[in-house]
Amino acid sequence: MTTESWHTLFGMAGYLVVMIAIGLWYARRSNSNPEEYFLGKRGLGPWVAAMSAEASDMSGWLLMGLPGVAYFTGSGEAFWTAVGLAVGTWINWLIVAKRLRTYSQVANNAITLPDFFSNRFHDKRRILMSIAAVIILVFFSIYAGSQFITFGKLFGYVFGADQYYPVMVILGAVLVLAYTLLGGFLAESMTDLIQGLMMFCAIILVLGVGFVHAGGFGRIAENLGDFPRFLDIFGIAVPVDASGAAVAGVQTQAVVQGKPQFGPGADYSFLNILSCLAWGLGYFGMPQVLLRFMAIKSTSKIRESRIIAVSWCFISLVVAVCIGLTGRAIFPGLLTSAGTAETIFLHLARNFFPPVLAGLVISGILAASMSSSDSYMLIASSALANDLFKGLIKKDAGEALVMWVARITMLLVMVFGVAVALSGNQSIFRIVSYAWAGLGAGFGPLMLFSLFWKRTTLPAAIAGMLSGGSMVILWKEVISKTHPALGVYELLPAFILSCLVIFVVSLLTKAPSKGILQEFETARTVEF
Repeated sequence: MTTESWHTLFGMAGYLVVMIAIGLWYARRSNSNPEEYFLGKRGLGPWVAAMSAEASDMSGWLLMGLPGVAYFTGSGEAFWTAVGLAVGTWINWLIVAKRLRTYSQVANNAITLPDFFSNRFHDKRRILMSIAAVIILVFFSIYAGSQFITFGKLFGYVFGADQYYPVMVILGAVLVLAYTLLGGFLAESMTDLIQGLMMFCAIILVLGVGFVHAGGFGRIAENLGDFPRFLDIFGIAVPVDASGAAVAGVQTQAVVQGKPQFGPGADYSFLNILSCLAWGLGYFGMPQVLLRFMAIKSTSKIRESRIIAVSWCFISLVVAVCIGLTGRAIFPGLLTSAGTAETIFLHLARNFFPPVLAGLVISGILAASMSSSDSYMLIASSALANDLFKGLIKKDAGEALVMWVARITMLLVMVFGVAVALSGNQSIFRIVSYAWAGLGAGFGPLMLFSLFWKRTTLPAAIAGMLSGGSMVILWKEVISKTHPALGVYELLPAFILSCLVIFVVSLLTKAPSKGILQEFETARTVEF
């Protein structure tokens, strides 16, 4: 490894030491009971709630996945995906945050998302809680794998050798496990605040310096203008291989005399745009975001949190897309596959910053991945320990036993996530999109109906959750492959189906009890 690599690693190591120290500090406060460990006793202030929600949401996808899409196929898909996420973030904070904060406390002080659904519908047999917990375990384990891929790519790049990828996947996973085990939700949220700020500074710095090196907007537009449909938000660039065929999967794009080869490009249809905008629907079912709503100190703090979160999200998404486009203008033929394109942020940082400073900037990716993977592991562990183990298997389990089960679950989730990361699919964007769809369709429709339609019934909730989660898998693996016109992002049809199922089954089944209706009205008017 070169001296430059060691200096870069030194900058990154300093950042890691600080994050682990925070985990140790909060370990003293976060291990007293499950409510403290899993929800921080509902004590998050506006900045911590906002930044931890966004940092845990965006993940390494923001600094690697999204810029990689913009670098490889141009502005079309990246732009509309960013629009969908920005709008979804705003609507989620606007209509869901306050109601969920109050309702989760009214519903017998629920501390996890499955717990809330079960309490909301007075599900005494815990069927809804069990289904929700299984969905979280499956899709969050996949989600964690996407973050471990980020670790592997990041450290493999720093060390300059692909053979380090498996080792670095495992090392990154162990580091995240260590400080999440120690500190729980409060440590996770406090580190996410720092990591969110770190991510923001990193992408702003990289774009600013890259923009200057590229020669400004005019020069960037001129360079990218040579690639058909690259800057067209209603089109998509089509990288081709040496035979002129469109590049797919792990295939590589042809480069002739330093110039990447593209086909004539293609229209980005209304269906394609709708698929990208559908990313915004996922927010209504994202546990890592919804838990922050439940943990805010009081409803009076939500407006301030919303302003912080939406501003951070909008600026970060715009900058991430611009990093991909600027990177293509500066290094047009450097990265020749969808997977390698996701390292464009790293190349810009290493080429334009001194090694130690580059290490700190690159730590923005560490921040993004750690802030997400710790959330995924904590939420998955709470689903098994609090919702399945205590809620269904051993209802008289003590607090100490529940927390030990949670820690063991984290270890198992880490192992599964590492297996996903080492499975061969190294596109962060694609893995995240699958998990995002599963959680968004499984929980999103039910969350909206639970909060805003009092006629929603328990059978409808169960049917809606099952239909949404299963349709994601069915659409992705079977239906979308039968005809090109059905290649819409699986979240959209699954979300619509779940909404229809909840609505129809609610009307066909017995109305909720007076107790449920009374709680609904209380949650609608009460302030905490």
